Amino acid sequence: MTLHIATIAQDGWTLESGEKRHAQDPDTFEIPSRVKRESLSRGDAVQLLFDIETGDTDQVDRGVDRMWVIVKERADGLYIGVLDSDPGIAEGLTLRPGTEVLFGPEHVIDIDRPPDNYLLEKFGPSFLDK
Repeated sequence: MTLHIATIAQDGWTLESGEKRHAQDPDTFEIPSRVKRESLSRGDAVQLLFDIETGDTDQVDRGVDRMWVIVKERADGLYIGVLDSDPGIAEGLTLRPGTEVLFGPEHVIDIDRPPDNYLLEKFGPSFLDK
């Protein structure tokens, strides 16, 4: 399967724009500067807003969760990362820790850097060499 920006229709989840949320309420919804969001490195942890839909045809639940993704690489102005949070288990939800996520700087609402030993434990010694 080709990596793509997730959609509710195809994947049951999508990413919300942190920039749009910030524009709606800049005093209470702060995000890192655009320069920082465009300068992410392999191993950086970013928090994204996941809009998730679960359920069956009788009952559909939809909500937004903040979850962490570890940046693996940059691709054509976007980033490829790995979900580092646990979205839980719900009917129809295929999103799991380790799921690859394609996202842009507009999706990032927070940036952190996990310790190198955490990254080595999760991804192996070659992860930090690239």
